[in-house]
Order: sequence, then C-alpha cells, then structure tokens
Amino acid sequence: MVTVIIPALNEADTLGTVISLVKKSPLVSEIIVIDDKSEDNTVTVAHEAGAMVYTSTLLGKGASMREGILFAKNELMLFLDADITTYPEDIVELMTGPLRNDTADFVKSVFTRQAGRVTELVAKPLLKLLFPDLERFAQPLSGMVAGKKSMLQKLELENDYGVDIGILIDMHQIGARITEVNIGYIENRMQSWEQLSKMSLEVSRAIISRGEPLQAREGDTLRKVNVLRTQMEYALRENRKGLSRMVIFDMDNTILKGSFITTASRLLGFEEELINIVTHNDTAIMRTKLIATLMKGRTVKDVIDVVDTIPLVEDALEVVTELKKSGFICGIISDSYDVVTNHIKNKLGMDFSVANELEFSRSVATGEVKIPSYFLRTKQSQCSHEYCKSNVIRQLSANYGIDISNITAIGDSDNDICMVRECGTGISFFSQNKYLNLVADHLITVRSFSPLLEILNVKKPPAGS
Repeated sequence: MVTVIIPALNEADTLGTVISLVKKSPLVSEIIVIDDKSEDNTVTVAHEAGAMVYTSTLLGKGASMREGILFAKNELMLFLDADITTYPEDIVELMTGPLRNDTADFVKSVFTRQAGRVTELVAKPLLKLLFPDLERFAQPLSGMVAGKKSMLQKLELENDYGVDIGILIDMHQIGARITEVNIGYIENRMQSWEQLSKMSLEVSRAIISRGEPLQAREGDTLRKVNVLRTQMEYALRENRKGLSRMVIFDMDNTILKGSFITTASRLLGFEEELINIVTHNDTAIMRTKLIATLMKGRTVKDVIDVVDTIPLVEDALEVVTELKKSGFICGIISDSYDVVTNHIKNKLGMDFSVANELEFSRSVATGEVKIPSYFLRTKQSQCSHEYCKSNVIRQLSANYGIDISNITAIGDSDNDICMVRECGTGISFFSQNKYLNLVADHLITVRSFSPLLEILNVKKPPAGS
C-alpha cells in the first residue's frame, strides 16, 4: 500500500481537490498532510477531506517531508504538491509503478508546465558541471516524487527550496535506482521574481554543497542563506477578527484525560528525573527549561505517539464544533509544548494554540525550549507571576479585537487560576483545586464539556439533525 504525503502552507483552496483525487486510488491506505502553520483553513479542509494532519515543527518543505516520512506507516510513499489541481486521475499508479514493479527505488515526475526558469538557468548548468550523470533528468526540481521509506529516512533533507534537488543528488550518491515518470501537463501558481531569486540561491547552495571541487574553489563567494523563520504567529485570521467571542481551553487534564509530560516520563523512561526537577525547582521558567532537557533526542513522531496514548474528553470534538458553528473562536493555552498543542488543535479543528516552543533540529528535539513572550509579565499584567497564562489572554484580546469580558477560559489546576479569574467567564473543569473553584464563575464537576454549551447559551441541534 501507499502513503501519500502532502506538505501544505495556506493551500485551503486546492488541497481538498488533491486529497479527493488520491483517495480514489485503491493503492492508497494513508494520506498525511503536514501543515506548515497555515493561516487559512488548510487544516479544516484536510480534516474534512479525510486526511491525517500534523503541524510541522519547523517552517520549510524539507522539515514537512522529513516529518511525513517519520509518520508514514507504509514503505512506499508519494509526495504531492498541495497547489496543483491538474494531476492525472492515475497519478498514484503512475508515480508508484516503478517502485511496485521493483524497477526503481526513487521516482521523479516529469511534466509539461508554464515555465521553469530556475531549472534551466541554475539547476541544469550546475548539475552538468558537478553531477553530469544527473543531467539526463528533465525536471530535477520537481517536488512530486515517490520513494521507499527505508531509503528516504537515511537522507539529510534541506529545509528550503533546495530540498528536491538535494534528495535527487543524495539518492544518486547512495546508489539508488532513479527513474522519471511523465505525468502530463501541470498547472501551479507562478512565483514572483523575489521568490525565484530566493529559490535560485537555495537550489545553488544545495547543489554546490554536495559538489566538493567547486565548493573548495568558490565557497567564499556563496552568500549566507538567511535563516528561514522558525515559528509563525499562531493563526490570527483576518476573516475572524469580526467575531466577538472566544473560548480558551487548558490542555493537560482538561482536553486530555492526563498530562503529556507525566505520560511521556512513564512511556519514555524519565519519571525519576521529572520528579527531581519538579520538587527541587520553585520557578516556572526554570522548571520548563529543565524539563525540556528530558525530551532531548526524541523525534517529533515519538512525541505524537505519546500524545495519542492519552484519551481526549469524549465530547471535546462535538462541543468545539458546536462552539465554532455559533461564532466562537476556540483555542488552547498550555504550559506544555506547541508540538503537542498543535496536534490537539488539529484534531479538534480549533483556531489556535499557544504553548512553549520545544525546539527540533531535523525533527529531533534538541532539549531546548523557547518561552513565548506572551507568557511573560508586563506592565499591563494583572498578577505578580513572572510567567502566567493570563498574560496570553491579554495578547489574544488585543490581536483578535475581543474584549476580555467576552472571553471564556476553562482549566483545572493552579496554573489556570489567574487565567480563569482574568476572563469574563471563568470555568473550573473537573477540578479538586479549592482555590480555582473559588475564583471560577462556574464549576463543571463531570468530565464532559457539554455543560459548557449551556453556560454559554449555545443550543445543540436535535439528535439526528
């Protein structure tokens, strides 16, 4: 069977068409969309079309491809661009045929298209000079490729426009059998001259860095590539700024029936180290940084596998869906990690998540963590804590143009007290914390979000409607 992997950034207009097409193939058992923190409805479209969705830990197609490889369950994988609606009906069969027939280990697509300036002016001349055996490929920069997981996961993928040419060269250098398959005429968005200039630089860098003789002679002439942005602002969509109500959920022991880091410590074997950090460090920031070191060396797949062992509150998806239908913006604020909260946000179709940013290098956790400035105390803070969720509330209020009185916060622990007290409506969820219960406007004493709909006067549709 085949896994189709689709990296996507703001591709809501075309992604559904691509997913619908590949779902028709009897060869496809898995469709994975790796979202690059899109600001449009890409995630919603992907879910509704039936794909699994994961949020990339790092901006860039290479990171998305690498993480797609990690998550894929099948040996045979097909990568498709999300912005193309003119794929042939048998794209899966065409691209994976040589793999299934065992006549190739890696397949590049070749097609007719509007233009290919970087290919003709940059890629082909450099390949002719450094890797003449690859000059035979008509479209070395094609991003529609198929390959074997066992081989692809050995490669070091670029994070920028150089990823496609880098894979081709690296496959060649490890002795893979490579072929091209013609997939006909393709239409995609034309790129601006600014984008083409950036692509040209990054493609050149990928080729030259793999060609030692030229690199040795002309390495000093290469301009340093600007580091790609490593994090986007959580999705603040312009078309949602007109909405006037928001519900913010804590994650651990609220949406999830458990704590991510506690579960990870048990499954990944660092329970004693976690207990030692928690009991010997009083400040939230120091605890956060030290706990992150326990995640060093874990892949993004390791993290997601842990998250997926923790059950969600049974009616979480149903309630979030009803809230959004009624015009509420829904999101998560957590002192866990963004790779976790983004995964839960995607599962529930929420609008945003804010959490500490666990750092990854080539999809492996470095043991470092970035604490977003939104959590930190300012002159406008209403509490004395150095690090607090209530500070995020004020930032969200300003960004979305929603008065705090129209924001509802729901949580279960000490860490949620200020947030619950700060908002117009504060809710304690299935909590034994007496202080939280005192400051909350409402108590939900069962592990269900359905009472939230009644509190917020959201009417559920009749059963079966």
